[in-house]
Amino acid sequence: MDEQVTEDEPCEQCGLCCRIFGPGIAPTASNVYTWMEQGRTDILRWFVAFMEKSTPVNCAELRAEDLGNMVSVEMRHPDTGEYVTVCPFLRRVSKERYLCGIHQVKPEMCCTYQPWIWGETYFNRCRTLKKTDQKCRFPP
Repeated sequence: MDEQVTEDEPCEQCGLCCRIFGPGIAPTASNVYTWMEQGRTDILRWFVAFMEKSTPVNCAELRAEDLGNMVSVEMRHPDTGEYVTVCPFLRRVSKERYLCGIHQVKPEMCCTYQPWIWGETYFNRCRTLKKTDQKCRFPP
């Protein structure tokens, strides 16, 4: 869980992205399948799958053969079914540092989100973007 920041990955682990977008995480069918294969009901239980021609199903109750009928997946509190306000996998490790509690198997959208690449200027509190003067690094 304690990942080192590299030059290719300049994130300072402030948790801002995860705190803002974390509740909107939408894993892919591939992410869900991986968690099923690994027996990660601790992750799956936080997601609800909306199925084609069926009622929503908690992802911990899905079978692999159900994935083809999955239309979308949303994060919901496993006990109440309500939307969450904070990503349940985000862990605060110090006053200004956060880590992903499921970093090794986090959803694809979390893996590919990099505001320092795209120069997303609405993140005016992002320390990494401040260091780059809000400049986009893409294309190189």
